[in-house]
Amino acid sequence: MTSTEAPARPRPSRLEARVLAPVVPAVLLVLVALTGPLLAAHPVDKPVTAPYGEAGAGGAVLGGDQLGRDVLSRLLNGGSALIGSALVVAVVVTFLATLLGCFAVLSPRLGRLVERAADTAILLPPVLGIMLLALAWPGGGRLAITVAAVLLGVPYAVRIVAGAATPVAATGFVEAAVASGERPGYLALREILPNLRATVLALFGLRFVDAVYVISMAGFLQLGPRPPEADWALMIRENGPGILLNPWAVVAPGLAIGALAISVNLAANALAPATARRAALR
Repeated sequence: MTSTEAPARPRPSRLEARVLAPVVPAVLLVLVALTGPLLAAHPVDKPVTAPYGEAGAGGAVLGGDQLGRDVLSRLLNGGSALIGSALVVAVVVTFLATLLGCFAVLSPRLGRLVERAADTAILLPPVLGIMLLALAWPGGGRLAITVAAVLLGVPYAVRIVAGAATPVAATGFVEAAVASGERPGYLALREILPNLRATVLALFGLRFVDAVYVISMAGFLQLGPRPPEADWALMIRENGPGILLNPWAVVAPGLAIGALAISVNLAANALAPATARRAALR
């Protein structure tokens, strides 16, 4: 078996610096978000100051929200659920898209079926699809948004993996394996998939960032998490009317969402070769 992706050969010290510089901030931010509930000074559902209290009032470093609850404590509690949901979406979408994409290039019939299904699903606006599923799901909530993000993310991801796997399937070592009578499962998982590592890694990073935006948007539209749950997007919507009284109640969760998405995107960009990332962005 031979590799079809030309490996980059930078000097080891430069490679480590290029990778560590964007990866370390992303890892630290994710760790802080995941351990946030342990660092919170106040309960997330108990008022500690007046509604939209100023920063520092009642021991609340970032002030109070619309009910006087500690903004910083709710901020520290709101990141773990968002990261967990985005991680589940990214893992499931990447896994399903990789399997379907690798098998689709080996079977013309399955390839046409996947292509047509993906083209049809891509035509559905993501916001409309999320709203339809979230409103039809009994009880709605975060699980409904997670399922909607998976269903809407797989078609686009399958097209990316299938596009990257097509030239691999046409290489000589795959043709030799086919001629020797190897089964489709062996060809997909042992011959094609190892040559798509960079593409799959870039796809995972992009799907994670996209899931953060999708889940945050659903929370802002009140289609996902419900009050009084501590959620960054929900905090922005709930505290919008009082932004002039305590800007931190809106600015802090907005900055947290932006920092998480940007840092993870930069980390995925550093870990994935440029050629694979360009393929994933097509």
